[in-house]
Amino acid sequence: MTDFSSRNPDWWRQAVVYQVYPRSFADADGDGLGDLRGVTDRLSHLASLGVDALWLSPFYPSELADGGYDVADYRDVDPRLGTLADFDALAAEAHRLGLKVIVDLVPNHTSHRHPWFQESLAAGPGSPARDRYVFRDGRGPHGELPPTDWQSVFGGSAWERVPDGQWYLHLFTRQQPDLDWRHEEVREDFRTTLRFWSDRGVDGFRVDVAHALAKDLGEPLRDLGAPELSGEEALVRLPAGTHPFYDRDEVHEIYRDWRRVLDAYSPPRTAVAEAWVPGARRALYARPDELNQAFNFEYLQASWDADAIRRVITDSLATARTAGASATWVLSNHDVVRHPSRLMLPPGTDENTWLLSGGHAPAVDEAHGLRRARAATLLMLALPGSSYVYQGEELGLPEVAGLPVEVLQDPLWEQTGRVRKGRDGCRVPLPWTTTGPSYGFGAAGAWLPQPTSFARYAVEAQDGVAGSTLELYRTALRLRRKLLDGEELTWQPDTPPGVLAFARSDGWRCVTNLSAAPVPLPPGEVLLSSAPKSDGTGPGPLPPDTTVWLA
Repeated sequence: MTDFSSRNPDWWRQAVVYQVYPRSFADADGDGLGDLRGVTDRLSHLASLGVDALWLSPFYPSELADGGYDVADYRDVDPRLGTLADFDALAAEAHRLGLKVIVDLVPNHTSHRHPWFQESLAAGPGSPARDRYVFRDGRGPHGELPPTDWQSVFGGSAWERVPDGQWYLHLFTRQQPDLDWRHEEVREDFRTTLRFWSDRGVDGFRVDVAHALAKDLGEPLRDLGAPELSGEEALVRLPAGTHPFYDRDEVHEIYRDWRRVLDAYSPPRTAVAEAWVPGARRALYARPDELNQAFNFEYLQASWDADAIRRVITDSLATARTAGASATWVLSNHDVVRHPSRLMLPPGTDENTWLLSGGHAPAVDEAHGLRRARAATLLMLALPGSSYVYQGEELGLPEVAGLPVEVLQDPLWEQTGRVRKGRDGCRVPLPWTTTGPSYGFGAAGAWLPQPTSFARYAVEAQDGVAGSTLELYRTALRLRRKLLDGEELTWQPDTPPGVLAFARSDGWRCVTNLSAAPVPLPPGEVLLSSAPKSDGTGPGPLPPDTTVWLA
């Protein structure tokens, strides 16, 4: 059995980590926005669920230009979400319940409201204050053109002009100026931030956009030549390590420096990189002298196809092994369409077009989507490595694709000229009760409207109900703790087409039927099935879109 105690420095290797998006988790003060006290009040839900850690998405002071990822102060709490004392109370209660605490760190950029950036604007061109960021003169006779053709992730130029004529780099929104990580003051400030939260008892960090910190800023700055080369997909088209601002080799020196800070604690603090890079390059971020783990998004992006998923699993395990790390698995998070909906979209569906249709073109069979999502989750939880669970997926929540455009908050909507609907549909506040103005989220309404269908997904509606998605997660996580031993799997031979079957090190097996027809159920005692008990847990065939664990 894997040791998840506080004494084990490797607790993270096969942990289940629950992502909390604080503004949408629980609202303790009734203002419609989730807060830290709301999280603390609901930590018993995570403990009863059986997860090992919670990861808090940003809760720092922010104007919410990008959902909290525009940070004005890395060592404080947004007043709308609470205080540092509230954070300390949250961490203390989590640790009392046996939960580790991971916080989000956003090192690529600050908010434009950060004191450093405000100082840089006031100081003017050529000042030391501007050296912490990426300021450049523009091109053209009067400097009226951006310094390069680099594009923002959210659309349009990655450069913004300020009144004195210079331009600053922002790979995301214009309210998120990029830091220059060649500057020692930037590096030292983040060392201070790592120590600040580690000293408050934080067990680890999730590193946002980990692959973008190092940039080729030598003069002259070079154009990419095509807008599409500004995206992560360009990393498979350019020689490794040569993109001007993604996945450059020198980024790893930054994380080796961080590891020295994190290893000064007992046990060492862990970290996981959000690095949207090809697998072989992703392994570099997870080396023992860097960040322990790196998110594997291939499993999230894989189609519902046995051959495709088997390739992803095999490759991901091999990639992690080369770094001496454990693999990571994720199906949903705060940036993607929730997987009960996404897994039902026909191959090749443009997700943005689907969102713009309100989820009607094509229509998604909600019940079938939930069945498939449960099967995908049980498969994920059987894999060696760490699983990251996004808040609400234990309830089976689908994407809220029908949000009216007038309530949208994601900057993608406005910055793309109202072409990309954005990520609000996976950030709708959670339902805790079957009634009330926000289904138990808070005493009043919620900052994003919840559909009436949320009542049947609420914790209250599923708690203690045999066969519910909530009880499936609880049972799976309880069993998983007992069954985990080692980090290997063995693919089973002679499986029918469309079926995945593997054994773990102590002999228990996972079988998933991704085909459209029932298949023979292998012999063995059924420990758990993703389908209701009357469907796929006894003698007879294994139905489509079903996963079972066998002794």
